[in-house]
Amino acid sequence: MSVSELPSRFPVGTRYVVEGKPGKKGELRIVSRQIIMPDGQAIKLKTGIVSFDRPRAAATRLKEARRRRRAKKS
Repeated sequence: MSVSELPSRFPVGTRYVVEGKPGKKGELRIVSRQIIMPDGQAIKLKTGIVSFDRPRAAATRLKEARRRRRAKKS
């Protein structure tokens, strides 16, 4: 099941489980991610690169960094 196929809301008691181990530089390397429903059904999710930033927050930081770079040049 892909993330786009997941419901926007989950029943009370649903758990989001992330299993990981330390990476080479001390960061968390995600090994598996899954959603466990209250009835015990597990939905495995892909474990690729995950961004925990909200898109709007990341875009705001990018705009601020560009503005600072422009200010330094002048």
